[in-house]
Amino acid sequence: MGTHSKTFDKRKLRVRSRLRKSLKKNGLPRLSIHRTNGHIYAQIIDDAAGKTLASESTQSEALRTKLKNTSNRHAAEEVGKSIAKSAKKLGLEKVVFDRGGFVYHGRVAALAMGARTEGLIF
Repeated sequence: MGTHSKTFDKRKLRVRSRLRKSLKKNGLPRLSIHRTNGHIYAQIIDDAAGKTLASESTQSEALRTKLKNTSNRHAAEEVGKSIAKSAKKLGLEKVVFDRGGFVYHGRVAALAMGARTEGLIF
């Protein structure tokens, strides 16, 4: 078994058992994160309707021109600020943070911090 598949299987085990239960209880949209070696992605998803309400990433045109490097903590923090601004435009203040099985450290924590500084509550 290769290193990639081991890492994927570990992340798959950590993913959504508790998160799905909490989403059913409170009905809040979730802020879902995906991280790769080169980029970071964030989406606000309404699971009840099955729709993505807002999305931002380091590949978006506005952020790509602003950032020198797309794979560091500064870039993740900017994505967090940008997704929080998009949520405010939609009238959302509270979301559930879905780290997608990624450890809450480094770029994932920086994205969360950036979203919180812009007023998003989770």
